[in-house]
Amino acid sequence: MLPRIAITPGEPAGVGPELLIQIAQQEWPAELVAYADPALLTERASALGLPISLSPFDTASPRPHQPGHISIAPVALAAPAQLGVLNTANADYVLACLRAATDACLHGECQAMMTGPVQKSVINDAGIAFSGHTEFLAERCQVEKVVMMLASTAMRVALVTTHLPLSAVPAAVTPRELERTLDILHRELRERFGCQQPRVLVLGLNPHAGEGGHMGREEIETIEPVLASYRAKGWQLIGPLPADTAFTPRHLEQCDAVLAMYHDQGLPVLKYQSFGQAVNITLGLPIIRTSVDHGTALDLAGSGRADPGSMATAMRYAIDMAGHAASNTL
Repeated sequence: MLPRIAITPGEPAGVGPELLIQIAQQEWPAELVAYADPALLTERASALGLPISLSPFDTASPRPHQPGHISIAPVALAAPAQLGVLNTANADYVLACLRAATDACLHGECQAMMTGPVQKSVINDAGIAFSGHTEFLAERCQVEKVVMMLASTAMRVALVTTHLPLSAVPAAVTPRELERTLDILHRELRERFGCQQPRVLVLGLNPHAGEGGHMGREEIETIEPVLASYRAKGWQLIGPLPADTAFTPRHLEQCDAVLAMYHDQGLPVLKYQSFGQAVNITLGLPIIRTSVDHGTALDLAGSGRADPGSMATAMRYAIDMAGHAASNTL
């Protein structure tokens, strides 16, 4: 079955709309459905000198993608978008696109969603409480726990904790939190990545993974007991390993994903290896969601110099994950 990918270009003053225009020029085994203002996409295509045609989104049957074409589910801007200039008037437009695309996935009209970069500050300046895509989607989908994963062609890195001060991380790495994260990661590696027997490399929290308790006891008292309980069920879990030795070819070749304890333990390595070509994936939702690994790049908007690599990778992941999810329902 041809998947439909719901796309939200994100902040209208940023590079998201033009990146969508650029990847729409490529071949894709899916129907691309943009939840956006049609005039905005037409204007950006004209500025880039790229052809684009927009057709109303027809939910009756998927339409194979043709380069230079996008199906459109129109969402109107509140005010004209000016390149590189944020406008609080369009804050709710950004969220309206997200709501419509999310609901389309929840209702089965689309099989995955890909999100462009948003500017959290302008949404908050408009008086709307918004801490990010992940939290917004979890609330919209009525899910309590989600897991953040970044992925590239070389590795996948999931996180136990995300946006916390470093001083708050040890207390947040509890047996319960580690168990919930492992449950989601293991399930989605099977169902959406096609890993029949997922192999997860788990990092320690402390330098040298605690060095036998001499540099911290979280590995001994929290991490290892949880891993042992899952190994008893037949799960393939490697670790806890020191982060400074885990990210080596010898170890990475043995695993389907790395589980890091905190944000800056795992993500700098992945971003160094593949910045601009990586993708942010939210695990634990009832829908598939991928996103670019960069921000709105207001200074590049309209210049034609923004790199569409991350959005193209996010598209590929969305299509592949939708295919695995569909095969699991047969």
